[in-house]
Amino acid sequence: MRWIFPKTQPDPEAVLRLSRELDLTPLVARLLSIRGYSDPAAADRFLHPRLDHLHDPMLLADMGVAVERLRAAIARQEKILIYGDYDVDGTMAVVVLLTALRSLGASVDTHIPHRLTDGYGMRTEVIERAAAQGARLVVSVDTGVRAHEAIGRARELGLDCIVTDHHLPEDHLPPACAILNPHRSDCRYPNKNLCGVGVAFKLAQALLGITGSGSAVIAAAAGESGSARQADISVSSNLMGAAAGLGKSTRLLESYLKIVALGTIADVVPLTGENRVIACFGLDGLRRAVAPGLRALIKVCGIGCGEIVTAGHVGFQLAPRLNAAGRMESARHVIDLFTARDAVLADEIAARLDRLNQERQQVEETITNCAVERMEAQPEYAKRYSLVCAGDGWHRGVIGIVAQRLAERYYRPALVIGVENGEGVGSGRSISGFHLLKALESAGDLFTRFGGHAQAAGFTLNPERIPQLEERFEAYARTALKPEDLEPAVRVDAEISLTDLDGPVYEQLRALEPHGMGNPAPVFCARGLRISDSPRVLKEKHLKVRVAQGSRAFDALAWNWGARAAEFTAGQRVDAAFTLGENTFQGITTVHLALKDLRAVS
Repeated sequence: MRWIFPKTQPDPEAVLRLSRELDLTPLVARLLSIRGYSDPAAADRFLHPRLDHLHDPMLLADMGVAVERLRAAIARQEKILIYGDYDVDGTMAVVVLLTALRSLGASVDTHIPHRLTDGYGMRTEVIERAAAQGARLVVSVDTGVRAHEAIGRARELGLDCIVTDHHLPEDHLPPACAILNPHRSDCRYPNKNLCGVGVAFKLAQALLGITGSGSAVIAAAAGESGSARQADISVSSNLMGAAAGLGKSTRLLESYLKIVALGTIADVVPLTGENRVIACFGLDGLRRAVAPGLRALIKVCGIGCGEIVTAGHVGFQLAPRLNAAGRMESARHVIDLFTARDAVLADEIAARLDRLNQERQQVEETITNCAVERMEAQPEYAKRYSLVCAGDGWHRGVIGIVAQRLAERYYRPALVIGVENGEGVGSGRSISGFHLLKALESAGDLFTRFGGHAQAAGFTLNPERIPQLEERFEAYARTALKPEDLEPAVRVDAEISLTDLDGPVYEQLRALEPHGMGNPAPVFCARGLRISDSPRVLKEKHLKVRVAQGSRAFDALAWNWGARAAEFTAGQRVDAAFTLGENTFQGITTVHLALKDLRAVS
């Protein structure tokens, strides 16, 4: 594994200024400077996000048109259909907009596509059915920016469409009455990295009349401590009914952030700027969640009442259970969970999601093993710059996760295709430096439908075209990637001594959380460490070693490194690349090194 260090070192005077003005340790000040926060005001804004850092939703192109059309629909009691998506981002966007519209007295229904029967994106038959049932307005969430056929059909039938989406648009936009998407070339919204629920949230924010960045209304919502303390979002809450007053709108704004944070973290968008505000306040609110659905979800994940909920909890526990609904059965379960009024019912739905997640894990493992066996049986795959693997009957609900596993294992962009009933449904995941959607666009004539972004994409095609796709995908990869791009790398923020990791440093490092894309956990390296105890294998697959340097010693853990235990012995000298983690047992919290790489040195 390559270790990549920052190409340029921060200005020592800037680091010193940060350290002095913000009372930071030199190490934390240096990290902030490396990440672009060398100005004390910018660093302070990053370290102390506030609700008045949220941008004015009216900066989104077409927002005024969208709000006017929705308010007219509410006033006339027109039937509104929210057209959602089946992943966490899409379902959370449905929950946000459904709650906002119902709180304003709208007549609203929802459609959540079934992954296995409907596939991705808006479909004309759903639009036709909505028109036949009397709908007059369709609002898409986390989808629609490329749905020319479906939105064109809606226009023919006299339905207006409002698109809220964050996927990359084409040069020509569909004929909707309003399209809210920060990636529009004519959109001046500052945060181009909103996810689908983030865009839906901005629409809800505008609908409720909270429109100004830094406005008195939003600033007041922060309270004296700057933390969200209001009730959870819940369609069954007492905030429903006629048009909300100012106080109720403020409480809705705060309560939404719990839900918006789930989709924002799960969709792996950069956790910087406005997204950082959403994540910080949302995670803080989840710790005090009281709504039946949220509480049941948190409980089934084994997170205690009042326990701090982290981005890791969302990414590895909460989000997988929510995603399992759409992958294995129906994402409608998620909407049912978040609209449940009764705690018993919410617990039942959460337990179902937990079972579906276990089933998803089993199916995923089976397909991953099959894909690995097929590829490793063909020696030429080792020379490839990309991976394309297809199988009859492979469950379409998990192929995206399998693609992610293959991309991580072989460090190649990967496409995985399930073939069934004469159709191939594929999902792709990428590696650093490879824009997956652009790669698919280079072979766009092969697909029936496709879409996505730099790191993830989906598509359908005739199975007979899979060999052509494999050839053209590989050709594109060879033009976009260099051989060194195919070697896994860890980006090291700073070389340190274990003695640098004193109490103040660790506490200040926690202020950099939540971590995710755009704000990864700091990676350190320390050289010449001594393994003080014999390595241990935990749960037959994880490696644990004790490393020391001078007077400081830490446990070091490496997930899924059990097979490498024989490489290390007590007394051996090693260099380590790691992040910091913590473990709480019987009320005692200890810090450990979460290993990214461990190298024996002479």
